[in-house]
Amino acid sequence: MEDMLQYWSTQITSLDFWKNLLDSFEGLGPLVPVLLAMVESFVPPLPLIAIVALNVAAHGPVMGFLYSWCGVVVGGAIMFTFWRRVVKRFFWRFASRFEPIRKAEKWVSHCDVPTLFTLAMLPFTPTSFLHLAFGISDFDSRRYILTLLAGKAVMIAMMALFGQSLTNALENPLYLVLAVLLWVGMYFASKLFCQKHHLD
Repeated sequence: MEDMLQYWSTQITSLDFWKNLLDSFEGLGPLVPVLLAMVESFVPPLPLIAIVALNVAAHGPVMGFLYSWCGVVVGGAIMFTFWRRVVKRFFWRFASRFEPIRKAEKWVSHCDVPTLFTLAMLPFTPTSFLHLAFGISDFDSRRYILTLLAGKAVMIAMMALFGQSLTNALENPLYLVLAVLLWVGMYFASKLFCQKHHLD
């Protein structure tokens, strides 16, 4: 049983696994790339930037962006709703005993909409923590979803540009330099902002 769990945990965090899965369901149209981006909300170790790059390579920069954006936003909304409507409503007395939950609730009290937008926009911030923290808080649901929509649109656009740069690098190596610079820039911007808001 342990070997099976280890095998599947290795598989679902492998980009080749998802590429093969995407190829095998090619006839289903947009459903698979959207679901592929959604899965990252439930399995945070998955490399979202690689998933977006894969969608861009398979469907082009515009449709790859739209499929990825829809998947990420829908997945995030589901996780936020789970924490807000299930955990907070039915299991809060039990969940509030855990120190990380209490810290997350306290952290949200110091977070405003511009900060949330920036955190949602930066690709290396712990999005799963945002869904948890805002889900168990009293933060307005509509504001959270709208800010998530806007922030993730910018983030996925940057990732789509990265994916397109990788695709173009096959014809012009200069695009590979652009892709690496974009990746490094996003990484350090995310880390600095996370440190500022004690999410490192």
